[in-house]
Amino acid sequence: MVQTVVIVNDAGSNSARRAEAAITARALGAELLLQVNPADLQQPQFALVFAADGVSLQQTGRKVPGPVRVDFLAGAVNHRRLFGGGKGQMIAKAVGVQARVKPHVLDATAGLGRDGFVLATLGCQVTMLERSPLVWALLNDGLQRAHAGADAELSEIINRLSLESVDARDYLCTPPKKSSPPDVIYLDPMFPIRGKSADVKKEMQAFHQVVGADLDAAELLADARALATYRVVVKRPRKAPDLADMTPSYRLEGKSSRFDIYTRQKLPAELNP
Repeated sequence: MVQTVVIVNDAGSNSARRAEAAITARALGAELLLQVNPADLQQPQFALVFAADGVSLQQTGRKVPGPVRVDFLAGAVNHRRLFGGGKGQMIAKAVGVQARVKPHVLDATAGLGRDGFVLATLGCQVTMLERSPLVWALLNDGLQRAHAGADAELSEIINRLSLESVDARDYLCTPPKKSSPPDVIYLDPMFPIRGKSADVKKEMQAFHQVVGADLDAAELLADARALATYRVVVKRPRKAPDLADMTPSYRLEGKSSRFDIYTRQKLPAELNP
């Protein structure tokens, strides 16, 4: 992971907010600064900023790409909720969502929560796992703001999402004793961006650079296949080789990505309707 500084830029922030920033800084091994403009810094290259409008990842210096933040209330994520195609989406078909089938999904590589949110809009209960303290801070902030500003419909969706700050491999190998095995485990491992693809926004190129690749993706797949009740779904670039050279039961392909499905047993006709 690239070195990052943590900044609290909200003069009116309460002690809990500052404590959250301090905890994140310790987890990242990062310096904690107060009331500093990231544009005035040259080093390190990135800053995690706790401000009045939320938490964001920003490059330091001037004339840099915009910040990365999680926003479930507006923007592309909310647009997808309203106009994304519902159960006709590839991710819905891959997970197995139907009118009376709403699997409990363990999203073991939550990232910025976009796919987890889509599955929650389709009626799935989604447990999101995120091991990066930096990414967890972004996602947790997005969920908190969504809880505070959501209407009744969006509140119902957000309530289907839960977030754990934990390494997915630890969770998959020793899941909580009181919880039932997830119906479906969803994996979207982060891989290095090849070159500077025009399809990837500069902000997201920066995000990938800071977080780094999931180098244990093959082990994650093996652990997931041992735990999932019905299936494991892996999101991959469309032309990428099979993860860990494990041939899926079947796959669904789109223009730029695909879903590899590893089935353990057939989904029932009715599940958590």
